[in-house]
Amino acid sequence: MPLQAVPGLMWLWQNMPFQTLAVFLGLFLLIADCMKRRRPKNFPPGPLPLPFLGHVLHVDFKQPHRSVEKLVGKYGNIFSLQFGNLTCVIVNGFELVKEVLVHQGECFLDRPQIPSLYEIFGTFGLITSNGHSWKQQRRFALSTLRNFGLGKRSVEERIQEESRYLTDAIEEEKGQPFDPHFKINNAVSNIICSITFGDRFEYHDSHFQKLLRLIDETGNLQGSIWIQLYDSFPTIMKWIPGPHHTIFKNWEKLKCFVREMIAKHKEDWNPSETRDFIDCYLKEIAKADADPSFHEENLVFSTLELFFAGTDTTSTTILWALLYMAIYPDIQERVQAEIDAVVGQSRQPAMDDRDNMPYTNAVVHEVQRISNIFPLNVPRMATSDTTLAGFYVPKGTVLISNLTSVLFDKTEWETPHTFNPKHFLEDGQFKKRETFLPFSAGKRGCLGEQLARIELFLFFTALLQKFTFQAPKDVTLSLQFRMGLTLCPQPYQICALSR
Repeated sequence: MPLQAVPGLMWLWQNMPFQTLAVFLGLFLLIADCMKRRRPKNFPPGPLPLPFLGHVLHVDFKQPHRSVEKLVGKYGNIFSLQFGNLTCVIVNGFELVKEVLVHQGECFLDRPQIPSLYEIFGTFGLITSNGHSWKQQRRFALSTLRNFGLGKRSVEERIQEESRYLTDAIEEEKGQPFDPHFKINNAVSNIICSITFGDRFEYHDSHFQKLLRLIDETGNLQGSIWIQLYDSFPTIMKWIPGPHHTIFKNWEKLKCFVREMIAKHKEDWNPSETRDFIDCYLKEIAKADADPSFHEENLVFSTLELFFAGTDTTSTTILWALLYMAIYPDIQERVQAEIDAVVGQSRQPAMDDRDNMPYTNAVVHEVQRISNIFPLNVPRMATSDTTLAGFYVPKGTVLISNLTSVLFDKTEWETPHTFNPKHFLEDGQFKKRETFLPFSAGKRGCLGEQLARIELFLFFTALLQKFTFQAPKDVTLSLQFRMGLTLCPQPYQICALSR
C-alpha cells in the first residue's frame, strides 16, 4: 500500500460514524466466520450453520441423542455439525460405527481437545490423553487391574462381600420407600476404591457421602447446556458466571481427595508389598528405567478417572435395573424364579452360576441396551486424512459414534424401544449379539468392561435374591432420564420387600 494512502485511511477511520464502523466490523467478522466454516470438498453433509453459533440450536442438550436421530432421518448415517471451533462428524448404524471404532480404529485413536475436559484433565490420565502417554498408562492400568483380581476369584469375593453390606443397608429401610441412589453408588464405588485405594468406605461415612454427592452433582452438570456452551465458546464462557465454574471447582475437590489418598500411601509405602493401584504406580515411578510418562500428575488423573468412572457407570446401570424390575414385575418374578432354582437362598450368587441362568443374564444385557448410558459414546479424533462411506474426513475432525443408533436399530432388534429380554435369548439359551456395544469397542473401548460385567451380574442377582422391588403405594414410576456424563434415571423412590 502506498505510504501516501495511510493518512487518508487514518482520517477515514477516525471520522467514520460509529454505526458505519459497527456494520463494517460485523460484515468483516461474518465473512471471516463463513470462510472458516467452509466444508472441505466431499465432506459429510449437514444443516446450514448459523453465523458464529454453528449448529448449537440444532441440538437439544437435555436429550442430544434424540436430536441426532432426527438429523439421521434427513441426512443419513453420516453427517457433520459445527459447535464453535469444533467440527464434528457423527456416524450412525452398526457398520459405520464398527468402521470407526474397529476397522479404522488406528485412524480414530485419539481424543479431541474438548475445552472443558482439557481444563480439567489437560493431557494426563487414561481417558483424554493421546499417543505414547495414553498407550503406556492404559497398558499399565490393564495389567494392574488384572493383577488385583480382575476376572479372578478375588474380585468376585470383594463384590460378594460388598453385596452383603448393601443388602444389609437396604434391609434397614424395612420395606419403606427410599432412594436407592447413594446406597448403590457407595457399594459400587467400594469395589473400585478397594482396587485403587486399598480400602472401602462405610455407608454411614459422612465424608465419603459428601464425596459421592459431589460426584453426582459434577456428573449431572457435565452434561448441561452450560458445559456445551463452554466447549463451543470457551474464550467467552470463561468470563460469564454460571454452573460451569462449579464443575471446575468440584473437579478440584475430587483431585484434592485423590492427592490426599496418594500422600497417605507415600507415608507407609513399602515397594515390596503393593496393596493397590496407587502402590503399584508409585513403584513404577521409582523404577530406574521408568517411562517418562509415569509421574505423580499422571498418577493423580489416572486414579481420579478410575475412581469416578468406576463409581458412576455401573451404579447408574443398576439404578436402571431396579427401576425396570419394579415396572415389569412379571420379568422380576422370572429372574427370581431362576435365582431360586439355580442358587437358592442358602448361598450367594457366583459368576459360575451365570451360564446356568440365561434369563437373568439376558435381563442384565437388556437393561444395559435400553438404558443406553453413553448414548453418543466418548468422542474420537481423526489422526490422519481418511474416508468414511465415500466422504472425506480430514485429520483433526472430531468423530462421534452414535451408540444409540446401534442399540436401538429397528433392523437389528425385534422391539428396540421396549424392554424385552428375548433380544438376548434363543431357544431358551443366552444369545450373544454383535450389535450389543454399551462398552464401545476397539482399542479405546471401556477399560473397566470386564469388571463392570462381573459387578452387574453379582450385584443384580444378590439384590433380587433378597428383595422384591416395587413402586411405593399410589406412585407410578417413570422412565424419564436426565442427561449428565451418563444418561441416568430421574431420582426415584422404591420399596424393597424382603423375600
